[in-house]
Amino acid sequence: MTTYVLAGGCFWCLDAVYRRLKGVDKVVSGYVGGAVDNPTYYQVATGSTGHAEAVEITFDETIIPANDILDLFFLIHDPTTLDRQGNDVGTQYRSAMYYADDQQKQAFEDALERAKEHWDNPIVTEVTKLDTFWPAEDEHQDYFNKNPGNGYCSIVIAPKIVKARSAYTKWFKD
Repeated sequence: MTTYVLAGGCFWCLDAVYRRLKGVDKVVSGYVGGAVDNPTYYQVATGSTGHAEAVEITFDETIIPANDILDLFFLIHDPTTLDRQGNDVGTQYRSAMYYADDQQKQAFEDALERAKEHWDNPIVTEVTKLDTFWPAEDEHQDYFNKNPGNGYCSIVIAPKIVKARSAYTKWFKD
């Protein structure tokens, strides 16, 4: 199993997409890259802790290639906007990839290079050494499936799932 930590705006969006993929064993929403131990959602939301909302994705590379996990990341968020995704603004919504070792760092840098072909503006995604990943509170885990009537889910998250499914149909669970 391989584990990646990726930040691409609101963690609910990434969580919802990656949970639907074959070969993904586990997705955990959480916080990374900040200066406060065990931060809360409300602390991170202020932008004062330095954390990014992120997901920890554990997947089986014998089922789904790592490159597809990473290329999908660059499809479902805008890596060209600094510290924002749509109406979500602040450093907690930055685009970032947190590597555990040199092999992951290289894989992330290679994915960033591939992504440049698909974006007109410069990519601002950070590639940073992973420190501590703090799991978010239970209510933020699998948020989309738990809150189907939420406006954010239908307006922001659902279109990302549709876009991802369209581009990576073969990896989506039925």
